[in-house]
Amino acid sequence: MSNTTCPRVSFNFEHRFLPPVLVLVFIIGLVANGWGLKSLLLNWKKLGNVNVFVLNLGLADILYLLTLPFLVVYYFMESKWIFGDAFCKITRFCFNMNLYGSIGFLTCISMYRYLAIVHPMRVHGRVTVTHSVWISVLVWLLVSVQSLPDIFYTKTFVNKPGKCYDTTHKSHVEDYLKYSFGRTLTGFCIPFLITLGCYGHVMVVLCRRNTTDKVLKQRSLRLLFILILLFSVCYIPYHVFRNLNLWARVLIEQKMCRQWFNGVFVAHQISRGLVCLNSALSPLVYLHGNDDILAQLGQIVQRARQMFGRLSLSNSGRVPVAQTAEEL
Repeated sequence: MSNTTCPRVSFNFEHRFLPPVLVLVFIIGLVANGWGLKSLLLNWKKLGNVNVFVLNLGLADILYLLTLPFLVVYYFMESKWIFGDAFCKITRFCFNMNLYGSIGFLTCISMYRYLAIVHPMRVHGRVTVTHSVWISVLVWLLVSVQSLPDIFYTKTFVNKPGKCYDTTHKSHVEDYLKYSFGRTLTGFCIPFLITLGCYGHVMVVLCRRNTTDKVLKQRSLRLLFILILLFSVCYIPYHVFRNLNLWARVLIEQKMCRQWFNGVFVAHQISRGLVCLNSALSPLVYLHGNDDILAQLGQIVQRARQMFGRLSLSNSGRVPVAQTAEEL
């Protein structure tokens, strides 16, 4: 179907959906990453070289979380950016650094786990903290090179408060679609295939080795579940619908209309909310191999259950006042 005019896409959905999601991610993400990083640093000597990547993963999350209050204000004001063009580009750049940095460090973690389980004798004593640090620097450099072109695209209207595009203005959307495809390939598809290959081989090896430590199997399965959760919930939908939405915008500029335009826009906004959850869900990586954090979580849950149990008994009048005071 081709028409001279296209039906107007409703933008109200993003103003209702994104602000509460961003507020929730900001609160949970700061608490989870702060707690996880603190525990990681306190137990650094007991943990392996892979924790250099976990540390960088947490720093990437915090880098993005600090920009969320400004985005919340932006969407509450119905997409009116009041913080200037430069800060708009910085905010979007931090998002890209977080997104592709997280994917990069998760890929490194997967490769390290693969080497430690499938080729333990070959890498024993050869992989040091220094190697992990240099690989982390390389990841940051590659992600910066991938994300840097984004800041040269138009993000705001000139000389007046307006939109802060997560992509670019409609006049440059066709070029941006090509850039987005390239970044999706190098920043997401290739790391995703590497991660799948590493953990596919790891699970085959663990299933074949009857003598493999059960704790190692459990930790590997937990990390595999976390990676599946992050990729299937946060990363895959975002990249699919971002490129579909850009394609729809290109077709609109060419006066070609499709019935699915509005549906793709709504799905893209949902995927933007889901990809932000990356900063709240990636701290789960701290849990997969840190028994101290798991023990702390268990204690917190147990104390919460005891507290609510005491409150419910006290409210029902079945707990004597003297007993309650003694317990407290």
